[in-house]
Amino acid sequence: MTGPGPKVLIKGAGVAGLVTAVTLAERGAQVTLHEAGSRIGSGASWFAGGMLAPWCEAESAPEEVTRDSLSSLAWWSAHVPSVVHQGSLVVAPPRDQVELARFGRRTSHFETIDAERIGQLEPDLAGRFDRALFFAEEGHVDPRIALKGLEARLVELGGHFRFDADPMEETFDWVVGCTGIAARESDAGLRGVRGEMILVRCPEVTLHRPIRMLHPRIPIYIVPRENKVFMAGATMVESDDSREITVRAMSELLNALYTLHPAFAEAEIIEANAGIRPSYADNVPRVHREGNRISLNGMYRHGFLLSPARAAEVAAIVFPTPG
Repeated sequence: MTGPGPKVLIKGAGVAGLVTAVTLAERGAQVTLHEAGSRIGSGASWFAGGMLAPWCEAESAPEEVTRDSLSSLAWWSAHVPSVVHQGSLVVAPPRDQVELARFGRRTSHFETIDAERIGQLEPDLAGRFDRALFFAEEGHVDPRIALKGLEARLVELGGHFRFDADPMEETFDWVVGCTGIAARESDAGLRGVRGEMILVRCPEVTLHRPIRMLHPRIPIYIVPRENKVFMAGATMVESDDSREITVRAMSELLNALYTLHPAFAEAEIIEANAGIRPSYADNVPRVHREGNRISLNGMYRHGFLLSPARAAEVAAIVFPTPG
């Protein structure tokens, strides 16, 4: 490629916008990233679990979600040094063992392990579960660290951030909308799916990988972060209710933590939040083009998992292959 690359305005600095911005900038685009909020990740991305788990997600997601997310762990590892490659562990209380069997029937690339192996992988869970599913090829990332890392990478590539008034779109060759649920007025196919999460600090517990706790009504995951902080999430409610976290959701998340390990009873609750995930009817993110305008939206619960693949689709439009 010779000369300056195309001028691209990306609207929305959540995970989809940041991954797309970095992807295009690495191809030579002149990128401006505009965020209506006061900082990057002002929307649902800030409250995500950050699990890079294509095989686990196959339990409830269409096949294309797994197919398109297989390269996500490699993409994040190349851009964020803090990616953890320790796999995922799926457990269930004794009364819900049928859920573990059902999960296994709907997924692949896992090993069914016994109590001894569980204790080897997670010593603090020794003796607490008789059986689990271990997805060794999966990983996870702290979303907030990852978003800040992409912010720094875009600046390094010459990209620009704007948090003020909307830039003049006609001065750009391409405009890419990654504004999530904010685009609902212009995209009738979008709906909101409410998710709730808490962060706790518990010095008495050590976990090395995300733990999915199965339950017939609401599967909950617990993800370890730095400094003995754990994220528990996330409810999924068909609603665009933007209130703060509810008592019901808080109780379910806290009960899941206590079921996983009783030491969580003394954990310090440091944050509780709710957010609205943008979703299409099939819960699959999509890229849509009209002229020089591109929309990347509907990330649902797959923002970190599918953003690299969907950003590559945007790049293929902006930088078409000759011939």
